[in-house]
Amino acid sequence: MSIVMVGLNHRTAPVELREQFTLAGCGLPMALEELRKYTSTSDPDESPRLREGAVLSTCNRFEVYAVTTDEDDKFATIEEYLNKLQGTPVESLREHFYYIQEPEAVGHLMRVATSVDSMVVGEPQILGQVNESFREARAARTIGTLLTQLFTRAIRVGKRARTETDIGRYTTSVSHAAVDLARDKLGDLADRRVALIGAGDMAELAGQALVSHGAGQIAVVNRTHARSVALAQQLNARPMSWHELEDVLVWADIVITATDAPHILIYKAELELVINKREGRELLFIDICMPRNVEPSVADFENVRVHDIDELKSVVNSGIEHRKAAIPQVEAIVEEEVNSYYSWVKSRDVAPVIVDLRETIQKLVNSEVEEALRHLENPKDREVVERLRHRVTNKILHQPSSKLKTYAAGGNGLAYADAIRELFALDESADD
Repeated sequence: MSIVMVGLNHRTAPVELREQFTLAGCGLPMALEELRKYTSTSDPDESPRLREGAVLSTCNRFEVYAVTTDEDDKFATIEEYLNKLQGTPVESLREHFYYIQEPEAVGHLMRVATSVDSMVVGEPQILGQVNESFREARAARTIGTLLTQLFTRAIRVGKRARTETDIGRYTTSVSHAAVDLARDKLGDLADRRVALIGAGDMAELAGQALVSHGAGQIAVVNRTHARSVALAQQLNARPMSWHELEDVLVWADIVITATDAPHILIYKAELELVINKREGRELLFIDICMPRNVEPSVADFENVRVHDIDELKSVVNSGIEHRKAAIPQVEAIVEEEVNSYYSWVKSRDVAPVIVDLRETIQKLVNSEVEEALRHLENPKDREVVERLRHRVTNKILHQPSSKLKTYAAGGNGLAYADAIRELFALDESADD
Protein backbone atom coordinates (compact mmCIF):
# COMPACT_ATOMS: atom_id res chain seq x y z
CA MET A 1 0.00 0.00 0.00
CA SER A 2 1.18 3.52 -0.72
CA ILE A 3 -0.08 7.07 -0.30
CA VAL A 4 -0.65 9.01 -3.52
CA MET A 5 -2.08 12.44 -4.28
CA VAL A 6 -3.52 14.26 -7.30
CA GLY A 7 -4.10 18.00 -7.11
CA LEU A 8 -4.02 21.45 -8.59
CA ASN A 9 -3.30 24.84 -7.08
CA HIS A 10 -2.65 28.53 -7.81
CA ARG A 11 0.66 27.67 -9.47
CA THR A 12 -0.67 25.07 -11.90
CA ALA A 13 -4.20 26.18 -12.76
CA PRO A 14 -5.85 29.50 -13.67
CA VAL A 15 -8.62 30.95 -11.55
CA GLU A 16 -11.29 29.80 -14.03
CA LEU A 17 -10.30 26.16 -13.54
CA ARG A 18 -9.81 26.41 -9.77
CA GLU A 19 -13.36 27.76 -9.50
CA GLN A 20 -14.67 24.49 -10.92
CA PHE A 21 -12.98 22.52 -8.14
CA THR A 22 -13.93 24.79 -5.24
CA LEU A 23 -16.20 22.87 -2.84
CA ALA A 24 -18.38 25.39 -1.02
CA GLY A 25 -21.04 24.62 1.59
CA CYS A 26 -22.05 20.97 1.45
CA GLY A 27 -19.71 20.38 -1.49
CA LEU A 28 -16.99 18.65 0.55
CA PRO A 29 -19.31 16.12 2.28
CA MET A 30 -20.88 15.33 -1.10
CA ALA A 31 -17.44 14.86 -2.68
CA LEU A 32 -16.47 12.49 0.14
CA GLU A 33 -19.71 10.58 -0.28
CA GLU A 34 -18.69 9.95 -3.89
CA LEU A 35 -15.15 9.03 -2.76
CA ARG A 36 -16.55 6.49 -0.29
CA LYS A 37 -17.78 4.44 -3.24
CA TYR A 38 -14.11 3.77 -3.96
CA THR A 39 -12.96 3.16 -0.36
CA SER A 40 -15.65 0.65 0.60
CA THR A 41 -17.51 -2.27 -0.94
CA SER A 42 -20.67 -4.17 -0.05
CA ASP A 43 -19.16 -7.44 -1.31
CA PRO A 44 -17.04 -9.11 1.43
CA ASP A 45 -15.06 -10.98 -1.22
CA GLU A 46 -14.22 -7.82 -3.14
CA SER A 47 -11.45 -5.38 -2.19
CA PRO A 48 -12.17 -1.63 -2.45
CA ARG A 49 -10.45 0.31 -5.22
CA LEU A 50 -8.85 2.60 -2.64
CA ARG A 51 -8.01 1.71 0.94
CA GLU A 52 -8.45 5.28 2.23
CA GLY A 53 -9.16 8.73 0.87
CA ALA A 54 -9.43 12.41 1.82
CA VAL A 55 -10.10 15.67 -0.04
CA LEU A 56 -8.48 19.02 0.72
CA SER A 57 -10.32 21.94 -0.91
CA THR A 58 -9.45 25.62 -0.43
CA CYS A 59 -9.89 28.72 -2.57
CA ASN A 60 -6.53 28.09 -4.24
CA ARG A 61 -6.07 24.34 -3.91
CA PHE A 62 -7.83 21.05 -4.61
CA GLU A 63 -6.09 17.81 -3.64
CA VAL A 64 -7.17 14.20 -3.29
CA TYR A 65 -5.09 11.98 -1.00
CA ALA A 66 -5.53 8.21 -1.16
CA VAL A 67 -4.02 4.91 -0.07
CA THR A 68 -3.86 2.53 -3.01
CA THR A 69 -2.68 -1.02 -3.61
CA ASP A 70 -2.56 -0.60 -7.40
CA GLU A 71 1.16 -0.59 -8.15
CA ASP A 72 0.65 -0.61 -11.93
CA ASP A 73 -1.32 2.65 -12.15
CA LYS A 74 -1.43 4.36 -8.78
CA PHE A 75 -3.39 7.38 -9.99
CA ALA A 76 -6.00 5.73 -12.23
CA THR A 77 -8.72 5.41 -9.61
CA ILE A 78 -8.32 9.02 -8.46
CA GLU A 79 -8.63 10.20 -12.05
CA GLU A 80 -11.80 8.14 -12.46
CA TYR A 81 -13.16 9.70 -9.26
CA LEU A 82 -12.37 13.21 -10.52
CA ASN A 83 -14.12 12.46 -13.80
CA LYS A 84 -17.30 11.54 -11.96
CA LEU A 85 -16.98 14.40 -9.49
CA GLN A 86 -16.64 17.15 -12.08
CA GLY A 87 -18.04 15.60 -15.24
CA THR A 88 -14.95 16.82 -17.07
CA PRO A 89 -12.50 14.35 -18.62
CA VAL A 90 -9.32 14.57 -16.56
CA GLU A 91 -7.32 13.80 -19.68
CA SER A 92 -8.03 17.32 -20.92
CA LEU A 93 -6.88 18.82 -17.59
CA ARG A 94 -3.75 16.78 -16.86
CA GLU A 95 -1.43 19.64 -17.67
CA HIS A 96 -2.86 21.49 -14.66
CA PHE A 97 -2.69 18.58 -12.20
CA TYR A 98 0.31 17.36 -10.24
CA TYR A 99 0.71 13.68 -9.39
CA ILE A 100 2.71 12.80 -6.28
CA GLN A 101 3.41 9.48 -4.58
CA GLU A 102 5.28 8.38 -1.49
CA PRO A 103 7.44 9.56 0.10
CA GLU A 104 6.97 12.97 -1.55
CA ALA A 105 3.19 12.90 -0.91
CA VAL A 106 3.78 12.69 2.85
CA GLY A 107 6.10 15.68 2.90
CA HIS A 108 3.80 17.60 0.54
CA LEU A 109 0.81 17.55 2.92
CA MET A 110 3.04 18.60 5.80
CA ARG A 111 4.36 21.54 3.77
CA VAL A 112 0.82 22.49 2.82
CA ALA A 113 -0.17 22.54 6.50
CA THR A 114 2.72 24.88 7.32
CA SER A 115 1.58 27.29 4.55
CA VAL A 116 4.96 27.33 2.77
CA ASP A 117 3.09 26.12 -0.33
CA SER A 118 0.31 28.73 -0.04
CA MET A 119 -0.07 31.74 -2.33
CA VAL A 120 0.43 33.84 0.79
CA VAL A 121 3.29 32.20 2.71
CA GLY A 122 2.44 31.98 6.39
CA GLU A 123 -1.32 32.52 6.01
CA PRO A 124 -3.14 30.94 8.98
CA GLN A 125 -6.28 29.63 7.28
CA ILE A 126 -4.67 26.59 5.64
CA LEU A 127 -4.03 24.80 8.95
CA GLY A 128 -7.72 25.00 9.81
CA GLN A 129 -8.60 23.81 6.31
CA VAL A 130 -6.33 20.76 6.65
CA ASN A 131 -7.98 20.08 10.01
CA GLU A 132 -11.43 20.40 8.44
CA SER A 133 -10.43 18.03 5.64
CA PHE A 134 -9.36 15.49 8.26
CA ARG A 135 -12.58 15.89 10.30
CA GLU A 136 -14.81 15.57 7.25
CA ALA A 137 -12.97 12.47 6.02
CA ARG A 138 -13.37 10.85 9.43
CA ALA A 139 -17.07 11.73 9.47
CA ALA A 140 -17.48 10.24 5.98
CA ARG A 141 -15.49 7.14 7.03
CA THR A 142 -13.17 7.38 4.03
CA ILE A 143 -10.02 7.67 6.13
CA GLY A 144 -8.12 4.90 7.91
CA THR A 145 -4.95 4.30 9.90
CA LEU A 146 -2.36 5.60 7.43
CA LEU A 147 -4.08 8.87 6.47
CA THR A 148 -5.17 9.43 10.06
CA GLN A 149 -1.53 9.32 11.09
CA LEU A 150 -0.49 11.49 8.16
CA PHE A 151 -3.11 14.20 8.72
CA THR A 152 -2.57 14.17 12.50
CA ARG A 153 1.14 14.68 12.02
CA ALA A 154 0.62 17.30 9.30
CA ILE A 155 -1.58 19.32 11.67
CA ARG A 156 1.11 19.00 14.34
CA VAL A 157 3.75 20.17 11.86
CA GLY A 158 1.61 23.20 11.02
CA LYS A 159 1.31 24.12 14.69
CA ARG A 160 5.02 23.64 15.29
CA ALA A 161 5.89 25.83 12.31
CA ARG A 162 3.78 28.68 13.67
CA THR A 163 5.14 28.44 17.22
CA GLU A 164 8.80 27.60 16.50
CA THR A 165 9.48 29.84 13.49
CA ASP A 166 8.56 33.26 12.08
CA ILE A 167 6.47 31.79 9.25
CA GLY A 168 3.29 33.41 10.56
CA ARG A 169 4.56 36.29 12.66
CA TYR A 170 4.47 39.02 10.03
CA THR A 171 0.86 39.78 9.23
CA THR A 172 0.01 39.28 5.58
CA SER A 173 -3.13 37.88 3.95
CA VAL A 174 -5.13 38.22 0.78
CA SER A 175 -7.43 40.58 2.68
CA HIS A 176 -4.52 42.80 3.70
CA ALA A 177 -3.11 42.53 0.20
CA ALA A 178 -6.42 43.83 -1.18
CA VAL A 179 -6.11 46.97 0.93
CA ASP A 180 -2.47 47.40 -0.08
CA LEU A 181 -3.57 47.15 -3.71
CA ALA A 182 -6.21 49.83 -3.15
CA ARG A 183 -3.59 52.15 -1.67
CA ASP A 184 -1.25 51.39 -4.56
CA LYS A 185 -3.93 52.25 -7.15
CA LEU A 186 -5.62 55.23 -5.43
CA GLY A 187 -3.12 56.52 -2.91
CA ASP A 188 -4.11 57.70 0.55
CA LEU A 189 -7.38 56.12 1.69
CA ALA A 190 -8.29 58.88 4.15
CA ASP A 191 -10.59 60.60 1.65
CA ARG A 192 -11.85 57.41 0.02
CA ARG A 193 -15.19 55.69 0.56
CA VAL A 194 -14.90 51.92 0.78
CA ALA A 195 -17.70 49.36 0.45
CA LEU A 196 -16.92 46.04 2.07
CA ILE A 197 -19.23 43.33 0.76
CA GLY A 198 -19.27 40.36 3.12
CA ALA A 199 -19.04 39.92 6.87
CA GLY A 200 -17.01 36.73 7.32
CA ASP A 201 -13.39 36.18 8.29
CA MET A 202 -11.90 37.57 5.07
CA ALA A 203 -14.13 40.65 5.24
CA GLU A 204 -13.20 41.19 8.88
CA LEU A 205 -9.48 41.01 8.05
CA ALA A 206 -9.95 43.43 5.16
CA GLY A 207 -11.91 45.78 7.42
CA GLN A 208 -9.19 45.73 10.06
CA ALA A 209 -6.60 46.50 7.40
CA LEU A 210 -8.74 49.39 6.11
CA VAL A 211 -8.99 50.86 9.59
CA SER A 212 -5.25 50.47 10.22
CA HIS A 213 -4.54 52.28 6.94
CA GLY A 214 -6.85 55.15 7.82
CA ALA A 215 -9.71 54.58 5.39
CA GLY A 216 -12.04 57.58 5.64
CA GLN A 217 -15.48 55.97 5.37
CA ILE A 218 -16.40 52.27 5.35
CA ALA A 219 -19.76 50.67 4.61
CA VAL A 220 -20.43 46.99 5.31
CA VAL A 221 -22.96 45.13 3.18
CA ASN A 222 -24.06 41.55 3.79
CA ARG A 223 -27.12 39.44 2.99
CA THR A 224 -27.61 38.86 6.72
CA HIS A 225 -28.03 42.38 8.03
CA ALA A 226 -27.26 41.39 11.63
CA ARG A 227 -23.78 40.34 10.55
CA SER A 228 -23.32 43.64 8.73
CA VAL A 229 -24.21 45.45 11.93
CA ALA A 230 -21.86 43.31 14.04
CA LEU A 231 -18.86 43.85 11.76
CA ALA A 232 -19.67 47.54 11.26
CA GLN A 233 -19.61 48.03 15.02
CA GLN A 234 -16.13 46.52 15.20
CA LEU A 235 -14.88 48.79 12.44
CA ASN A 236 -16.78 51.92 13.41
CA ALA A 237 -18.35 51.61 9.95
CA ARG A 238 -21.79 52.02 8.44
CA PRO A 239 -23.95 48.86 8.17
CA MET A 240 -26.01 48.60 4.99
CA SER A 241 -28.77 46.21 3.96
CA TRP A 242 -28.44 44.03 0.88
CA HIS A 243 -31.28 45.84 -0.88
CA GLU A 244 -29.19 49.02 -0.58
CA LEU A 245 -26.35 47.52 -2.62
CA GLU A 246 -27.05 49.71 -5.66
CA ASP A 247 -26.85 52.88 -3.56
CA VAL A 248 -23.63 51.64 -1.97
CA LEU A 249 -22.06 51.04 -5.38
CA VAL A 250 -22.99 54.57 -6.44
CA TRP A 251 -21.48 55.98 -3.23
CA ALA A 252 -18.20 54.00 -3.08
CA ASP A 253 -14.76 54.66 -4.56
CA ILE A 254 -13.51 51.18 -3.69
CA VAL A 255 -15.48 47.93 -3.47
CA ILE A 256 -13.88 44.91 -1.80
CA THR A 257 -15.90 41.71 -2.22
CA ALA A 258 -15.15 39.11 0.45
CA THR A 259 -18.13 36.77 0.70
CA ASP A 260 -18.65 33.00 0.82
CA ALA A 261 -21.10 33.12 -2.09
CA PRO A 262 -20.27 30.42 -4.66
CA HIS A 263 -21.34 32.55 -7.62
CA ILE A 264 -21.25 36.00 -9.22
CA LEU A 265 -22.95 38.76 -7.19
CA ILE A 266 -22.18 41.80 -9.33
CA TYR A 267 -23.03 41.48 -13.03
CA LYS A 268 -22.20 43.89 -15.80
CA ALA A 269 -25.81 44.01 -17.02
CA GLU A 270 -27.03 45.08 -13.59
CA LEU A 271 -24.34 47.72 -13.11
CA GLU A 272 -25.19 50.04 -16.00
CA LEU A 273 -27.63 52.18 -13.99
CA VAL A 274 -25.06 52.49 -11.20
CA ILE A 275 -22.39 53.67 -13.63
CA ASN A 276 -24.71 56.33 -15.04
CA LYS A 277 -25.41 57.66 -11.56
CA ARG A 278 -21.70 57.88 -10.75
CA GLU A 279 -21.19 60.53 -13.45
CA GLY A 280 -17.75 59.36 -14.50
CA ARG A 281 -16.23 58.88 -11.02
CA GLU A 282 -13.59 56.17 -10.89
CA LEU A 283 -14.61 52.86 -9.29
CA LEU A 284 -12.17 50.16 -8.17
CA PHE A 285 -13.37 46.59 -7.58
CA ILE A 286 -11.08 44.21 -5.69
CA ASP A 287 -12.54 40.70 -5.70
CA ILE A 288 -10.80 38.41 -3.20
CA CYS A 289 -13.37 35.63 -3.47
CA MET A 290 -13.08 32.18 -4.96
CA PRO A 291 -15.29 31.62 -6.88
CA ARG A 292 -15.27 35.24 -8.01
CA ASN A 293 -18.12 37.56 -7.00
CA VAL A 294 -17.59 40.23 -9.67
CA GLU A 295 -18.15 39.45 -13.31
CA PRO A 296 -14.85 40.23 -15.12
CA SER A 297 -16.64 42.11 -17.92
CA VAL A 298 -17.60 44.79 -15.39
CA ALA A 299 -14.20 46.24 -16.27
CA ASP A 300 -15.57 47.10 -19.72
CA PHE A 301 -17.18 50.22 -18.28
CA GLU A 302 -15.16 53.41 -18.53
CA ASN A 303 -13.39 54.42 -15.30
CA VAL A 304 -14.06 51.00 -13.75
CA ARG A 305 -11.23 48.63 -12.83
CA VAL A 306 -11.56 45.06 -11.60
CA HIS A 307 -8.81 43.10 -9.86
CA ASP A 308 -9.24 39.46 -8.83
CA ILE A 309 -7.37 37.20 -6.45
CA ASP A 310 -4.70 36.25 -9.00
CA GLU A 311 -3.65 39.88 -9.38
CA LEU A 312 -2.91 40.14 -5.68
CA LYS A 313 0.13 37.89 -6.02
CA SER A 314 2.53 40.75 -6.75
CA VAL A 315 1.19 42.75 -3.81
CA VAL A 316 1.43 39.74 -1.52
CA ASN A 317 4.99 38.90 -2.59
CA SER A 318 6.28 42.28 -1.47
CA GLY A 319 5.19 41.68 2.12
CA ILE A 320 6.40 38.15 2.82
CA GLU A 321 10.18 38.39 2.81
CA HIS A 322 10.38 37.81 6.56
CA ARG A 323 8.22 34.73 6.25
CA LYS A 324 10.28 33.39 3.38
CA ALA A 325 13.36 33.65 5.57
CA ALA A 326 11.73 31.15 7.95
CA ILE A 327 11.17 28.52 5.26
CA PRO A 328 14.46 26.62 5.87
CA GLN A 329 13.48 26.21 9.54
CA VAL A 330 10.06 24.99 8.52
CA GLU A 331 11.58 22.52 6.07
CA ALA A 332 13.75 21.13 8.86
CA ILE A 333 10.63 20.55 10.98
CA VAL A 334 8.90 18.87 8.02
CA GLU A 335 11.89 16.59 7.44
CA GLU A 336 11.94 15.66 11.12
CA GLU A 337 8.22 14.83 11.11
CA VAL A 338 8.43 12.89 7.82
CA ASN A 339 11.14 10.73 9.38
CA SER A 340 8.98 10.32 12.47
CA TYR A 341 6.04 9.25 10.30
CA TYR A 342 8.08 6.60 8.53
CA SER A 343 9.47 5.38 11.85
CA TRP A 344 5.87 4.83 12.89
CA VAL A 345 5.11 3.05 9.60
CA LYS A 346 8.08 0.73 10.07
CA SER A 347 7.14 0.08 13.71
CA ARG A 348 3.80 -1.30 12.48
CA ASP A 349 5.71 -4.20 10.94
CA VAL A 350 7.04 -5.31 14.33
CA ALA A 351 3.99 -4.42 16.44
CA PRO A 352 2.39 -7.90 16.06
CA VAL A 353 5.63 -9.51 17.26
CA ILE A 354 5.69 -7.29 20.35
CA VAL A 355 2.06 -8.18 21.07
CA ASP A 356 2.73 -11.91 20.66
CA LEU A 357 5.87 -11.69 22.76
CA ARG A 358 3.95 -9.93 25.54
CA GLU A 359 1.23 -12.57 25.50
CA THR A 360 3.82 -15.37 25.63
CA ILE A 361 5.79 -13.81 28.49
CA GLN A 362 2.56 -12.97 30.33
CA LYS A 363 1.44 -16.61 30.14
CA LEU A 364 4.77 -17.82 31.52
CA VAL A 365 4.76 -15.28 34.35
CA ASN A 366 1.12 -16.02 35.22
CA SER A 367 1.86 -19.72 35.32
CA GLU A 368 4.77 -19.26 37.72
CA VAL A 369 2.89 -16.75 39.88
CA GLU A 370 -0.11 -19.06 40.21
CA GLU A 371 2.21 -21.90 41.20
CA ALA A 372 3.82 -19.71 43.89
CA LEU A 373 0.44 -18.54 45.22
CA ARG A 374 -0.63 -22.14 45.81
CA HIS A 375 2.13 -22.45 48.39
CA LEU A 376 1.41 -19.20 50.22
CA GLU A 377 -1.25 -18.65 52.85
CA ASN A 378 -0.17 -15.31 54.35
CA PRO A 379 -2.27 -12.52 52.66
CA LYS A 380 0.66 -10.10 52.68
CA ASP A 381 2.94 -12.62 51.01
CA ARG A 382 0.29 -13.36 48.39
CA GLU A 383 -0.14 -9.61 47.78
CA VAL A 384 3.59 -9.15 47.21
CA VAL A 385 3.73 -12.04 44.73
CA GLU A 386 0.56 -10.81 42.99
CA ARG A 387 2.18 -7.44 42.33
CA LEU A 388 5.00 -9.19 40.52
CA ARG A 389 2.78 -10.19 37.58
CA HIS A 390 2.89 -6.95 35.60
CA ARG A 391 6.19 -5.66 36.99
CA VAL A 392 8.16 -8.71 35.92
CA THR A 393 6.44 -8.81 32.50
CA ASN A 394 7.13 -5.14 31.84
CA LYS A 395 10.76 -5.37 32.95
CA ILE A 396 11.41 -8.38 30.74
CA LEU A 397 9.73 -6.80 27.72
CA HIS A 398 11.03 -3.25 28.00
CA GLN A 399 14.47 -3.77 26.48
CA PRO A 400 13.55 -6.09 23.58
CA SER A 401 10.47 -3.99 22.69
CA SER A 402 12.47 -0.77 22.72
CA LYS A 403 15.30 -2.31 20.69
CA LEU A 404 12.90 -3.82 18.18
CA LYS A 405 11.25 -0.44 17.56
CA THR A 406 14.66 1.15 17.12
CA TYR A 407 15.70 -1.51 14.62
CA ALA A 408 12.39 -1.07 12.80
CA ALA A 409 13.00 2.68 12.49
CA GLY A 410 16.37 1.87 10.94
CA GLY A 411 14.85 -0.52 8.43
CA ASN A 412 16.03 -3.77 10.07
CA GLY A 413 12.92 -4.51 12.10
CA LEU A 414 11.62 -7.47 10.13
CA ALA A 415 14.87 -9.43 10.45
CA TYR A 416 14.94 -9.00 14.24
CA ALA A 417 11.21 -9.67 14.47
CA ASP A 418 11.69 -12.99 12.69
CA ALA A 419 14.56 -13.82 15.06
CA ILE A 420 12.38 -13.14 18.11
CA ARG A 421 9.57 -15.26 16.68
CA GLU A 422 12.04 -18.11 16.21
CA LEU A 423 13.81 -17.75 19.57
CA PHE A 424 10.61 -17.53 21.60
CA ALA A 425 8.64 -19.95 19.40
CA LEU A 426 5.87 -17.36 19.10
CA ASP A 427 4.15 -19.11 16.21
CA GLU A 428 3.99 -22.31 18.25
CA SER A 429 2.63 -20.38 21.23
CA ALA A 430 -0.06 -18.89 19.02
CA ASP A 431 -1.11 -22.39 17.94
CA ASP A 432 -1.38 -23.41 21.59
